[in-house]
Amino acid sequence: MTQAPAKLSIDGLGKRYGPTVALEPTRLDIRQGELLTLLGPSGSGKTTLLQMIAGLVEPSEGRLLIDGKDATRLAPGARGIGMVFQSYALFPHLTVAENIAYPLRMRKTDPAAITRQVAGALEMVQMGAFGERLPRELSGGQQQRIALARCFVYRPEVILLDEPLGALDKNLREHMQLEIRRLHRELGATFIYVTHDQEEALTLSDRICLMNQARVEQVGTPDEMYDQPATRFAAGFIGHSNLLDGRADGGATLMVRPENVRLLAPGAGQLDGTVREAVFQGADLKVLVDIGQERLFGVRLHGRGQRPLPGDRVGLAWDAGHAVVLTR
Repeated sequence: MTQAPAKLSIDGLGKRYGPTVALEPTRLDIRQGELLTLLGPSGSGKTTLLQMIAGLVEPSEGRLLIDGKDATRLAPGARGIGMVFQSYALFPHLTVAENIAYPLRMRKTDPAAITRQVAGALEMVQMGAFGERLPRELSGGQQQRIALARCFVYRPEVILLDEPLGALDKNLREHMQLEIRRLHRELGATFIYVTHDQEEALTLSDRICLMNQARVEQVGTPDEMYDQPATRFAAGFIGHSNLLDGRADGGATLMVRPENVRLLAPGAGQLDGTVREAVFQGADLKVLVDIGQERLFGVRLHGRGQRPLPGDRVGLAWDAGHAVVLTR
């Protein structure tokens, strides 16, 4: 399968505020039509990178290329980029239709075309009957859909989404994640999505760019990031993991995911321990096993078989192919 060409190339972009490093010099290609998530904790540099792509923050060094052309000093409005914020930023005194029409009017689009494109954008986000309402008459999820429609209406080739679902409750957030995946497929645009939520990143992304301490930690598909983390930080930030320190290869760490661990009789596995907790979580059972030296080893059992009890002695086993050696 031929890899899509780079839509954006981040060529050594970095940002400093005096002695404070907001982003180390960074190199990253973002492919045409992909959904790339910038994932990381607060202060990792992901929002700074997004703002430099948008033209809202001037880089201290490096270049941004869009379609192979240097766009580092281009004004935000000249980059062909749309942006969706967590705060929605809807105009309270304008109707839904007027909010969506705003970027078209700023571009002096023909009035007949505005009417047509606004109707299409409303249908795209399944809000066709809400055009005459004011933002205050909408729920949080409906307002988020309108913010998306306002960005999509003029069909930018690159769309930046800065934690757009952060204010929504869990069920609505999960629903909107699927809506964003659908809209991404329909539009065919390049999406760059910022979040600190690793489950959201795994759900949405074609690729994930994991950031930590103002630099890129690892880039890969969700499967690669989950199954083959490159560092202890990546292993701990994406999904749950058990980390066992060892001496192999000069001080490596062994990572095993809880769902890949089996409970056996004591002495029958790689480790023995004492069950500390067994927590019912619907389809799964979360078991915490004390393996000594105040270390808890997590196990996730699927189904409703016999539940181990606190105080039970158990063996812990996993297949070699499910263990990952981390050297940093």
